[in-house]
Amino acid sequence: MFVDHTLETAPPASRRAMTGVSEKMGYLPAPVGRLAESPQLLDGFLKISALFEATSLEPVAREVVILTVATRNGCEVCVAMHTAKLAALGASPSLVAALREQRPLDDERLEVLRIFTLEVIATAGAVDDDMLRAFLAGGFTRRNALEVVLGIGAYTTSTLANRLTRAPLDGQLADFAWRES
Repeated sequence: MFVDHTLETAPPASRRAMTGVSEKMGYLPAPVGRLAESPQLLDGFLKISALFEATSLEPVAREVVILTVATRNGCEVCVAMHTAKLAALGASPSLVAALREQRPLDDERLEVLRIFTLEVIATAGAVDDDMLRAFLAGGFTRRNALEVVLGIGAYTTSTLANRLTRAPLDGQLADFAWRES
């Protein structure tokens, strides 16, 4: 139902964002071609994800938030893409496997982050004081708590849009494929 837009077929307002992604990644990801149907959604996601990338959370912690949202929401494309990103960051295979399998992480600090992320989603942000204290005791800050909300927002947008458009997995990510169990 959704079109795999190219630079030539996309709405004119999507073309600049598509060009930027294509130049950055070396190819035009299929999900971007489908999200291009809505220039505002594509631009909004790229902007909010860039803001999340600029937070004070370190790169692996950001990826924990993203993969927690992606596996929870069953976005096969996002899981594959961010598995590849974790591999590029040198994350341990056991961390990646646990995130993909939605099971507890060996790293206590990152497990606190994963649990907090799930709790923010489950309670629509109304985490109780004990959960917030546990997050802070895990080495995170109040600022980080709000940054988790930003990450959840960015990747809820992406996961829902990718699932709605039935975005296919690009061949470049085939080695990182994941299926919801």
